[in-house]
Amino acid sequence: MNTTYLGRGDYWFSLLTAGARPHAGLCASVKAADGEIAGRPARYIAVVPDAANHFPRAALGEVGLLEGWTLDWVVSEAVAQDADKAEKRAIVAIVDVPSQAYGRREEAFGIHQSLAGAAAAYAKARLAGHPVIALIVGKAMSGAFLAHGYQANQLIAFNDPAVMVHAMGKESAARITLRSVAALETLAQTIAPMAYDIENYATLGLLAQLLDIAHPDQAGEDEIRRVRAALADAVDKAGRQGVDLSNRRGADNRRSSQLVRERMRQEW
Repeated sequence: MNTTYLGRGDYWFSLLTAGARPHAGLCASVKAADGEIAGRPARYIAVVPDAANHFPRAALGEVGLLEGWTLDWVVSEAVAQDADKAEKRAIVAIVDVPSQAYGRREEAFGIHQSLAGAAAAYAKARLAGHPVIALIVGKAMSGAFLAHGYQANQLIAFNDPAVMVHAMGKESAARITLRSVAALETLAQTIAPMAYDIENYATLGLLAQLLDIAHPDQAGEDEIRRVRAALADAVDKAGRQGVDLSNRRGADNRRSSQLVRERMRQEW
């Protein structure tokens, strides 16, 4: 990867928005641009590292106060602008976020409200008919992923060791479960939700597509075309499947969730 890029999220944002119109006036850690997907208008959004971030806990690409409120604004703006349009633009969240920003100032100033605002904006966009697609190119961890990407109609991930989705890092999960990291990894071999690799995550039925990209940090033209094609396919599927997230509940590893929902419907 060229050293001028601020990580994998920034790299793929740059590739996919080549020739697009960048959105001005955002904080340095959030990038947005208006481009297209297979001829359809699209807004691409990424959270990137900012070493000079006003909040140091968000300097490495974490989603904090500034990032949450900015995501809320840039998504809500697209919804408002397209309110009277028959065809809503697609919204693509390019995801490479290591965590939400942990800090006393963040907690005091309401990071929970900031991240909730971002998540709500993505959900409102989806419910308003915008195809919302999350392209997971790196880490998608904890509250950062909930705020940026998880509310998408369709989730696409690279099948790569650097890609992982989880509620918390291994060291933190080991501490909270009173295990060593080695014991946690052993447990993950039999309990898919405890695993960190993207292939195990895929067994939960949450991903629309798992993409094999041989060189995710130095992509060739063919790989870029494949990613663009996957995004176009996801936008098409989102249009056909509607605005809810029922497409995530079909995997064998979700049978218990399906049973709970069925019994709740019977009860209520």
